[in-house]
Amino acid sequence: MARNDDAAWDAVDADPGPETAWREADAGTEHAAEDALPLSLPPGWRRRDLFVNRELSLLEFQRRVLEEAQDPSHPLLERVKFLSIVGSNLDEFFMVRVPGLKEQAAVGVGELPPDGLTPHDQLGEIRRVALELMEAARATWHRDLAPALEAEGILVRGWSELSTHQRAEMTEYFEEMIFPILTPLAVDPGRPFPHISNLSVNLAVLIRGIDGQERFARVKVPGQLPRLIPVGPRPAAARGGRAAAAPGPRRIETFVWVEDVIAANLDALFPGMTVLEAYPFHVTRDADMVIQELEAEDLLETIEQGVRARQFGSVTRLKVPPAMPARTRELLVENLEMDPRDVYVLDAPLALAGLMGFYGAMDRWDLKDVPFKPALPRVLEPQQDGEDGIFGAIRQGDILLHHPYDSFRPVVDFLRAAAQDPGVLAIKQTLYRVGRNSPVVEALLEAREEDKQVAVLVELKARFDEESNISWARKLEAEGTHVIYGLLGLKTHGKAALVVRREGKKLRRYVHLSTGNYNPVTANLYTDIGYFTCDPEIGEDVSDLFNYLTGYSAKRDYRKLLVAPINLRERIAERIEREIEHARRGARAELCFKVNALLDKQLILHLYRASQAGVKVDLLVRGICCLKPGVPGLSENIRVISTLGRFLEHSRILWFRNGGEEEVLLGSADLMPRNLDRRVEILFPVQDPRWVRYVRDEVLDVYLRDNVKARRMRPDGSYERLAPGRGEAPFSAQAHLLAVRGGSRR
Repeated sequence: MARNDDAAWDAVDADPGPETAWREADAGTEHAAEDALPLSLPPGWRRRDLFVNRELSLLEFQRRVLEEAQDPSHPLLERVKFLSIVGSNLDEFFMVRVPGLKEQAAVGVGELPPDGLTPHDQLGEIRRVALELMEAARATWHRDLAPALEAEGILVRGWSELSTHQRAEMTEYFEEMIFPILTPLAVDPGRPFPHISNLSVNLAVLIRGIDGQERFARVKVPGQLPRLIPVGPRPAAARGGRAAAAPGPRRIETFVWVEDVIAANLDALFPGMTVLEAYPFHVTRDADMVIQELEAEDLLETIEQGVRARQFGSVTRLKVPPAMPARTRELLVENLEMDPRDVYVLDAPLALAGLMGFYGAMDRWDLKDVPFKPALPRVLEPQQDGEDGIFGAIRQGDILLHHPYDSFRPVVDFLRAAAQDPGVLAIKQTLYRVGRNSPVVEALLEAREEDKQVAVLVELKARFDEESNISWARKLEAEGTHVIYGLLGLKTHGKAALVVRREGKKLRRYVHLSTGNYNPVTANLYTDIGYFTCDPEIGEDVSDLFNYLTGYSAKRDYRKLLVAPINLRERIAERIEREIEHARRGARAELCFKVNALLDKQLILHLYRASQAGVKVDLLVRGICCLKPGVPGLSENIRVISTLGRFLEHSRILWFRNGGEEEVLLGSADLMPRNLDRRVEILFPVQDPRWVRYVRDEVLDVYLRDNVKARRMRPDGSYERLAPGRGEAPFSAQAHLLAVRGGSRR
């Protein structure tokens, strides 16, 4: 693999900037926090030694995703999908996380994270680790995946590897399908260096004119084109068919990189000129919007402008191939007005995220996960509905749906039933990420047509879903729906739907709460838990919550819900301290959290205190974890497990033994400062003993038994993959849940 010159980064390490300007996070309250949370530190440890750096923990998560691409137990095309996810995740990391650090480093003033690393220190470590990951990802493609695809009759070729006949075919394809949409842009005194849009693949072209002078031009690879183009007869992969692979002799399919096809046919773009060289490059820009809500007269319009501005953010990463000459690289750096230390020299393919389109188009179902049909709880089957349908089913008892093993259809049916039921007076819902073709929004529009009162909070600030949400907000508004864009300074991330129904002389509230988004597509890809209830107190809480979201409310107390930023942080801390008291009284004390991320400093300190008091702490943390488990005298009673597999682990669960009176909370919040302090989040109780047992026995305990897809976190922030012990059978939590879906809990 290509080697990168890190010498330019030595200056970063040698000159960390104005250290005296940096202050410890929570510096003003650190002593008070120590008084409130007395904690014995291991010998020689400082407060900052208690925490893993957030950014490096996030990169460790990308390493675990890469391991899935390297895992031969996955079907081959699923491994290609995981490699694409690595590329997409790193793109987002450089669009969102790195720009913030660079800005902090430039300003030289701000708060240090709990681990004490300055932005300069973090950028240096990010460069090292991210480069290692990007090189390993490309090695995985060249060493493992491309040869394995070839063994299956799927050939990925460069232009030079095509036969004469294949080149002729692809030249004809270029002329018919690619050439008309290309726009070569020259660079000379009359034509300035063109804008290079975020995440675009481009060709840097050097040409010689008839006057003998050398000139530079840029050719953008249109994003509408597939990254891999089928060569020869159009296979089913290109048609998007879904039929099973044909029996008989295996098909041989050949694909070529689109940038190679364009590079090989540049003469058509520059007639009469001599093309001397052409090299691909890939640009990543700062895409994190800062919305000045206090100054925004129209939040929707402000965010629309921000979405457009994403393409023009400062460059945070430039990927180029090893063969690109230094003069071309320097020209790009100069004209992109970027730091030369942000150049990454990497072998192709430069844009791994583009492999997702290849994965989606391929119809080789023998090389993908076996499709499955989500289960439908018996109580929600049509013949069980009774005259009141889903409302009658909910009145019989709370209903828990564990997606994707359980179908998302009942959620859509719930909203459609509300839209059509003459007794329903009002529907209120929060929408965060709903997707582009949303039956959920269509049901809300139908409700409005049926003259129901419909109020929807559409969170416009859902990163990278702003355009879709803006479109739905405008459509809902056009139909007379009450649309709210969110609270000033807060994202609304909580998931709630409220239906108010007249039943006789009374009104009854039906509620759906969830750990995941109202998105039927991701409901088949992410593990989440949804919950139907008509519990009167939860219904009143949800009504109060919507009043808080749509009107003015200073309400601080909720009956059963935990709501951020109002009381969620304090209520979680109280429950951890309650478990500590059980341990001090000699009772069995345990807690288990399943979250996407654990970053919050104060809650981590509470968990350390719990460990020191003898509480058994199990943490199922998919991604970032800033807590250090297994440290003698500090966290030896804490274990951290990260599980990756076919589905993205997304459910958030907090379980407390509570002296035998078990408590289960589900919801939308991760244990991060942004979720606890700067978002509207909801945690809700599971009250039905059946579902408490299910969450404990069939979710948490199942994941803690995983010895196939689970990794255990080490005290230094790295991870080791678990494996079956002697005499122990392999056990995968997700495979188990797929196999037993619809079991005894039905």
